[in-house]
Amino acid sequence: MLICCLNQATRLAGFLLHGKKKYAGVLKLGEETDTQDLTGTSVSTGKPVDFSPQTIQNVFRKFEGSIKQLPPVYSALKHKGIPLYKLARRGTPIQKPPRCVRIDNITIREISLPLIRFEVTCSAGTYIRTLSADIGKSLGCGGHLTALKRLESSGFTLRQAISLTELEKLKDSTKLSAHIIPMADALPDMPQLRAGVRLAEKIQQGKMISSGDLIGSNSIVGAHDAGSEIKVVDWEGDLIAILKHKKPGHRLAYHCVFPKQYKRQIG
Repeated sequence: MLICCLNQATRLAGFLLHGKKKYAGVLKLGEETDTQDLTGTSVSTGKPVDFSPQTIQNVFRKFEGSIKQLPPVYSALKHKGIPLYKLARRGTPIQKPPRCVRIDNITIREISLPLIRFEVTCSAGTYIRTLSADIGKSLGCGGHLTALKRLESSGFTLRQAISLTELEKLKDSTKLSAHIIPMADALPDMPQLRAGVRLAEKIQQGKMISSGDLIGSNSIVGAHDAGSEIKVVDWEGDLIAILKHKKPGHRLAYHCVFPKQYKRQIG
């Protein structure tokens, strides 16, 4: 599943990149590859795979929580401006230092050795193929990822998605708009403020916005501590800006503004 941002919504992409992800994967035990998945070349085979379900469950649970993970040498991360996978293909792989990621939950769905089907909910930046390879190492037999499907991303699920085939059929029809999520709904976890006419106009004119301007506006849902962001919608429910609190009681910084014309007779 991939979230696609259209037109002005591309300015929200940065918020969506850092949301939680959920995947369904298949781990094959007993063999390691240089890419940590089935596209790579086999580099080693381990001992015969014969583990009890409880042993496998215990090892999987060790990876829940905050963990350090070495990014794969075959990845899109860059070294001096060059993607790591290009360097690896040239025979000069670069290993980046470990990064902290979070595994919120791992659920084993089926064990049919040497294959294990599982689902994992994790932070952005987590490599599931690296997680799979690390689980294989922890079991002492090695392993690699043979299948992967993203089930959720930043609060969106497969239930809201359409296939490329369906998208192709809808692209020239008026029915496509029914599948487009409004920008105001694209960041469900961000606190929201519904602005009145005066505040909306100040935002559209780029004037300084202080905490005092928020008084009297319809309720802000969520915290507004220093550094936190809020999305501002108008009385029609359209997203008009994302603001960031700099310090409690002080002015707010503009993160992005979405132009819209207002008529003075309204309100």
